[in-house]
Amino acid sequence: MPDGFTIRYDEIEVFARGDGVETRLMIGKGNAADTPFTTGTTVFPKGCAAPLHSHNCAEQVTILSGRAEAMIEGRKLTLGPLDTSYVPAGAPHYFRNAGEEPLVILWIYGARDVTRTFTETGETVPHMSPRDQV
Repeated sequence: MPDGFTIRYDEIEVFARGDGVETRLMIGKGNAADTPFTTGTTVFPKGCAAPLHSHNCAEQVTILSGRAEAMIEGRKLTLGPLDTSYVPAGAPHYFRNAGEEPLVILWIYGARDVTRTFTETGETVPHMSPRDQV
């Protein structure tokens, strides 16, 4: 890719996580060779959630639309559009659709190589790999 570029959201390949949850990588090692961060969106249908997990890097999550229940380091929060959370590296957390409409989140990881560790099993997988499912 050139030094600067634009990505059209509707042209991004969808990563289906299961249960109708869909993730799109916007910027990351898959399309920007020198990026020091990874960013994208995830859409959670009504009633869906990410399992309790942690990452090898810090994460910022902004609610773009919908309502979320978030648990970060054992604290439950209710978040709405444009509310933003910070999740430190290694902190167990999840986001769950707490409304009637789809929940859309924008996530930004402070790393190029991101992993997810599932709290329940202790398994660590590369972000957006075949084992990184809901």
